[in-house]
Amino acid sequence: MTNLVNTTSLPGETARQFEGYRYGDVHVSFFVSATPPGCGPSLHTHPYAEVFIVQEGHLTFILGDETLEAMAGQIVIVPAGVRHKFTNTSSAVGYHIDIHTSSQVAVADSDRYLGQRRNEQEIIHVRLGRSR
Repeated sequence: MTNLVNTTSLPGETARQFEGYRYGDVHVSFFVSATPPGCGPSLHTHPYAEVFIVQEGHLTFILGDETLEAMAGQIVIVPAGVRHKFTNTSSAVGYHIDIHTSSQVAVADSDRYLGQRRNEQEIIHVRLGRSR
């Protein structure tokens, strides 16, 4: 089956979320992100790799014990299980695509999503733009 999806119809506001399983046998998920200056997710992990394509702006990543600066035209690859976060350190909105190598987004060990500490073994399925 062929689908045409408008990004504005995806859940979320600054991070529009596409999950492949919602569209049949699609084995990828991603966020189309427009992150305001000074913003970004808290530290978290995924049980799969995540790939960030920075389109505009400057993002500062924490990847385990490492800090990495990425700007427009660069790609950041985060291996499965590596605790990470990013912050838009630009003075303008940062535009990026965040690819999850899974048909469904799974986040572990994040205080941001449910407002409480979670064990790294516990996987929390996240629906950005909606509270749980």
